[in-house]
Amino acid sequence: MSGHSKWATIKRKKDAIDSKRGAIFTKVVKEITVAARMGGGDLEGNPRLRFAVLKAKSVNMPKDNIERAIKKGTGELEGVIYEECLYECFAPGGIAIMVDALTDKKSRTTPEIKSILTKLGGSLATTGSVSRLFERKGVIVIPADQISEEELIDIAVSAGAEDVLNEGDVFRVTTATEDYEAVQTALNDKGIKADESEVRYVALVTTEVGDKDTADKVMKLIDNLEGHEDVQSVNSNFELSETLEKEYG
Repeated sequence: MSGHSKWATIKRKKDAIDSKRGAIFTKVVKEITVAARMGGGDLEGNPRLRFAVLKAKSVNMPKDNIERAIKKGTGELEGVIYEECLYECFAPGGIAIMVDALTDKKSRTTPEIKSILTKLGGSLATTGSVSRLFERKGVIVIPADQISEEELIDIAVSAGAEDVLNEGDVFRVTTATEDYEAVQTALNDKGIKADESEVRYVALVTTEVGDKDTADKVMKLIDNLEGHEDVQSVNSNFELSETLEKEYG
């Protein structure tokens, strides 16, 4: 699929998913809370909330956590009011980055995002200059030891998936936004758990970087953005050259 970065696969191999579980839960709780605040706590009448709950289930979030997050969003329990922010950014090498954030104080988050970018040669971009390089897709990443490729293709494609890629240790399932819910539900029904599951920005075309210094800066920049407590997701069109891919791999 166009826009997929092999660097993401290399990075995932080096990361311990379990060590990030707490951070993942925090991000999902924020999304559930915002979805419930904006569209109410009824899953049937709130597609965004259904997506968020599906994501929570895909990462094994306890039911009690999900219910509390919904109640905080609807006002049944006291909770923080979050604001959505979308940052369009450029990194060294002309790399385009989309940053989704949920914050209780935009006047704090925006300068912090700018600071992360500036320190590593990046910058905020004008609205529309980066988003035009991406499209919204459902992306579900599944450990390959859970299921065979043939069985996964049968389940996912039958439910409406566009593509299933074998990346060695994981499978990457891609869907149109309108088919994401059906595909994730079909996987949940089979007891298949995902490392990642969300509707996010996917690059239409990747930009290859062959200079190691530039690649190091881009990877550190993306890592630092992902590490910010208000950032929900970071998506880029970054692609390593074959030479650097072998070096980092």
